[in-house]
This record gives sequence, C-alpha cells and structure tokens, in this order.
Amino acid sequence: MLKITIIYDNTVVEKHVKSDWGFAALIEYQNHNILFDTGADGHILLHNMKLLGIDPKDIDMVFISHHHFDHTGGLAAFLHENPDVSVYVPQSLRGIRHAREVHHITEACEILPDIFSSGELNHIEQCLFIKTNKGIVIVSGCSHPGISNILAKAEELGHVHVLFGGLHGFDNFKLLHNIDFVCPTHCTKHIQKIAELYPNKYIKGGVGRILTYPFKNERNS
Repeated sequence: MLKITIIYDNTVVEKHVKSDWGFAALIEYQNHNILFDTGADGHILLHNMKLLGIDPKDIDMVFISHHHFDHTGGLAAFLHENPDVSVYVPQSLRGIRHAREVHHITEACEILPDIFSSGELNHIEQCLFIKTNKGIVIVSGCSHPGISNILAKAEELGHVHVLFGGLHGFDNFKLLHNIDFVCPTHCTKHIQKIAELYPNKYIKGGVGRILTYPFKNERNS
C-alpha cells in the first residue's frame, strides 16, 4: 500500500488545518513513514500533523527536496519532537543538526527498496521516485530543475505513473500526455489549466488530501 497525505500546502481540503506557503507530505510505503519536506513554519507543520492524526515519532525518515525556506522551515521543530530519524538532503544543503544521521545526496540512488532519490538535479533539488506495479510515482518539491529533466530521470526507472507536488511555472502541458495522474500542489502556477486539459488525470491537492494506491482522479474521488 502506498499512501500520501498532504500536511502542508497553500490550500486545504479539511476543516481546522492551516494553509501556508510551503509544502510537506507524509509518504507511507512498505512499512516506512517518510516526511517529504517540512513546510515553512514548524508550528503549522506540527499543528496540521496533530489534526491529521500523524505522530512525529512514527516517522523514520525525512527527505528534503531543496534548501528553500518553504520546504525546510519546519525541520528544526520536527527534529525537536523526533530526532531519531535519517535525513536525506541534497549535497548543497548543509547545517542539519539534531538528527540521528544526515545523508547528503549528489547522484541518483536507491535509498530504500523501490524508493529512490533522483540525485541533486541542476545543483538545487532532488525528487523522490517510488516504484509501484503501475509505474513510477514522482514526488517533487518545486520542480526547479524543470519537469522535462525530472521526467527523463524518472523514466530511467520505468513508466511515470503519477506526478505529484509543486510544478512552479510549468506550462509545457504536452509533457503530461503519457502520465496517468497528476496532482499539482504548492507553487504550481497553472493548476486550473492542468485540471481543464487533463480532467481524467487531475487530482486536487491541499492540506488533508490523502492519495492512496491505486489512485483515482478528481472526478472519481
């Protein structure tokens, strides 16, 4: 079972959770609980985790996509609650303290069975690739290296099943043609256009959104 819960985002889909500029998600896969990014504010991160029933002490790994504050701002507060985690960061990100161990990633690698880092692309950002029976699930923080570069890297592992996360100003929409589902979040400028062009692929984001494998689009969710 693969389950992704959005903890931090610019919008919400549940009552009482808070929205803010930033991104974080919990990825549950093969008995591993991975916190992908930590948003901008530790208080909001921990508030949303509590309301969503997520215990920081149940998380065993933190994966940071890149050094921008809206993806790292909650890390210190999280590590105060649970320092007993492995933290995977791009090679360019330094200064992580109070974690059990810190891994600086340069090249693409398998960090857990069927869970991969893209490597630090364009010297700024790494993505998480998850291998499923239906193909690769991409989890991206902001996609600063460009969607075409990220897709090319993921396709080395197989068919891209899902593109999930921040896509910034991405507008080369034809690149989504062969992807089964897309869930644009956080900094994505053209969310509405993606939803209009690909209504059968689009999955709405927002804090509290839970995606479970096999995935369903917005019309069927």
